Amino acid sequence: MRRAFVVPAAVIALGAFTFTFSAFAARPPEFSSADSVLRFVNEYRMRPEFNRVPEAYRTLSRVGALKDVDTGAVYLGFLAGIFAANSDKAEPLVRELLVTLPPEDKWLVIRAVAYSGLPDWKRILQKYAMYSPGRQVMIEKYISGKTPTLEKLAFDKKDPDWIDKVKIYLTGTPRDDGETKLEPTPDVIDTYWGYFFATGAYEPIGRIIGMLRWSKEKNSVEKLTVGNMAKFTLASNASRDGDLLRMVKWAAVDQDPETKAVLAEVIDAAENMDTVRLRKMAIAAIDDLKQKGPGYKQNISTIGQIGQAVIGLGCIAAAAAGQIEFGLPCVIGGAVSNAAIAAWTKQ
Repeated sequence: MRRAFVVPAAVIALGAFTFTFSAFAARPPEFSSADSVLRFVNEYRMRPEFNRVPEAYRTLSRVGALKDVDTGAVYLGFLAGIFAANSDKAEPLVRELLVTLPPEDKWLVIRAVAYSGLPDWKRILQKYAMYSPGRQVMIEKYISGKTPTLEKLAFDKKDPDWIDKVKIYLTGTPRDDGETKLEPTPDVIDTYWGYFFATGAYEPIGRIIGMLRWSKEKNSVEKLTVGNMAKFTLASNASRDGDLLRMVKWAAVDQDPETKAVLAEVIDAAENMDTVRLRKMAIAAIDDLKQKGPGYKQNISTIGQIGQAVIGLGCIAAAAAGQIEFGLPCVIGGAVSNAAIAAWTKQ
């Protein structure tokens, strides 16, 4: 139990040095670890302290949390959201981080600028490229559009045509429309959560909601995993954030029937603190798909008139050999609390 101590004024004034006790107490604590920064990230939209952002990222760099996307995705999204919400302060912050962070961590700042959605993000990258000479290729690819930004998330058409079904059957992916897209992964989910933590905006939540229909995916283990991660993190975070829960309920009104049904499960789990059930359902669905194989192989007669030469065993074997399956538990980065991660991974 904590006790409140009253410090007499005479004690404060004692000696040759004086200080203001209230000012000392109000000074924010220093970041000591990645966990302390994560708490700052989680609380930022309720208590924004922009001046602490540079030190937060220097701390993350010092403890090695920014070296790759697996550990840095939520911080990537958070920084992108910080830039977006503070357009008048973005350039000085970009410069400060590029000057002070080591070369191996500057990728995150560059990508955060590209993900920020600022109207002049390309100009900012060009202006401060000099501070990151080892990332010139990365900067050029973002500016030229060869590398997709955060709003270019790849969503499949809900009703693929006959040609799409053939392409999916042979390769596991639909036709390429020629536009560079951001492939959905658990890291992308973390990035959207970081953006939300910085801004409290609906847009990243809307993107996560858009992935929910993949929680019923029958053909791709990767998409089934991503869809269930979207479902799990929404429920987990909404169970501890009343504003987010209200946002999810508001969003559910205008969704298509398939997404609305999944959102109903999310809302129920959040209101009843029952995210463990979602984890068990996800693991069961993914294991089932791994064992039975994709739905298009279970129901081959439904995908149209495809000649026997096209669906020979060689084609099926080649398609299967190229498939990469995500194992569980997925890397969640910082998108949910340690307790939620423990609930997901506990067997």
